[in-house]
Amino acid sequence: MSVNQEKIKELVAKREQAKLGGGQKRIDSQHAKGKLTARERIDLLLDEGSFEEFDMFVTHRCSNFGIDKESYYGDGVVTGYGTIDGRLVYVFSQDFTVFGGSLSETFAAKICKVMDMAMRNGAPVIGINDSGGARIQEAVNALSGYTEIFQRNIMASGVIPQISAIMGPCAGGAVYSPALTDFILMNKGTSYMFVTGPKVVKTVTGEEVTQEQLGGASMHSTKSGVAHFVSENEEEAMAIIRKLLSYLPQNNLEDAPLAVCTDDIDRVEDALNEIVPDNPNKPYDVLEVIHAIVDNGEFLESQRTFAPNIVTGFARFNGQSVGIIANQPKYYAGVLDINASRKAARFVRFCDAFNIPIVTLVDVPGFLPGTAQEYGGIITHGAKLLFAYGEATVPKVTVILRKAYGGAYCVMSSKHLRGDLNYAWPTAEIAVMGAQGAVEVLMAKEAKAIEDDAKRAEFLAEKEEEYRQKFANPYVAAKYGYIDDVIEPRNTRFRIIRALQSLVTKKVVNPPKKHSNIPL
Repeated sequence: MSVNQEKIKELVAKREQAKLGGGQKRIDSQHAKGKLTARERIDLLLDEGSFEEFDMFVTHRCSNFGIDKESYYGDGVVTGYGTIDGRLVYVFSQDFTVFGGSLSETFAAKICKVMDMAMRNGAPVIGINDSGGARIQEAVNALSGYTEIFQRNIMASGVIPQISAIMGPCAGGAVYSPALTDFILMNKGTSYMFVTGPKVVKTVTGEEVTQEQLGGASMHSTKSGVAHFVSENEEEAMAIIRKLLSYLPQNNLEDAPLAVCTDDIDRVEDALNEIVPDNPNKPYDVLEVIHAIVDNGEFLESQRTFAPNIVTGFARFNGQSVGIIANQPKYYAGVLDINASRKAARFVRFCDAFNIPIVTLVDVPGFLPGTAQEYGGIITHGAKLLFAYGEATVPKVTVILRKAYGGAYCVMSSKHLRGDLNYAWPTAEIAVMGAQGAVEVLMAKEAKAIEDDAKRAEFLAEKEEEYRQKFANPYVAAKYGYIDDVIEPRNTRFRIIRALQSLVTKKVVNPPKKHSNIPL
């Protein structure tokens, strides 16, 4: 065998060794937990055969506490680039079989390299997290590594899409990198995120809580809102990421992607003419409206189980990728509260950062009253949504389906917040407040003067109907040009498509500044 052949044989052997990570025994242990390996996840995520790996032969440089006696090629993270549906992406996948996926100085340097390359080449970066946190033996060098990653997350924000998949533990400082990214996906049963684990919680507060209760996918998708998507298994997780990326541009200098539209542009939906109940207090499901008007009924909902009184997600109109925000009358009458405001504001800002037009469907009775909301800062949180819509320069199309009351009318992409085309269904009620509340204020003295209860009730009902006829309709707003047109519900799809087509060349520039000061 020639010298060259010997060297090639050595290379092949080292590659095979690197691919084993922490060894077959630990790989088997990973599988036994219902988890895939770092490389298996990449294979699922990327187009077949497209992955190009970096730094396969990197090893740690630490000698503290005898760790120099144990070393593995790759040092616990697989990094590189590939394609998803033919489009370039950069990826890093943490390997739990190597030191429990703990982060070292070299581990961090590998991640920083792919993030730098993603920024230079204007492509999304996807981080697959499965780590026990900082490698304790490396002390401050590990903390330095984390912080270097954080800095790159910050610099990449609003420049390239950043997606985090949590496939295992993610604790301590490790949670902040995903928190700085645009979307977080968690997997049921195998992933969890928390700043401090159950043991520390018990020591400090005396509170007993399981890992799942403290930071599992269910908690983060319903209570905290940290997780945007939840998967049943890792195969589904990678499919969701692929689907999400299909709606996103490669970077902030590109327009949102166009897909081939196989759905009739002029399709009408007669059912929409009857979807809003005659009773203004009766709910309906706004998702039925969304599925009826978007291309092929396809809608990728974000944060589905968090703040369900508002719906956010991605869809297409005539192949054009759009972000949809919609009040959901099915939950809490579609009222705006702290969580709904935060959820929608973040989504609006993401769409604006990446040139994705925004379609807003409005049916909102107002902001949720009460001490819990006021003490929790609803004023500031509601202002976030107001700020996000007012700051956004992407095309904004709004359709008021039913209620648009008070400050909530203003906030939900109104004409006054630079809404480009604002439509209303004939069922729209645009007013300072609902008829009953308005009449109770306006007719308080007159009602009080009527001693007979039946006559008082009759008087108030009469005045409510008068108010409803005079104000609870879209035509007063249309008279002033605040509504561009009152449209038949069945025609909503092609009216939105035409509106978006007319806005393709929109150019709006905000005043020059270092950055805005959104009320955080």
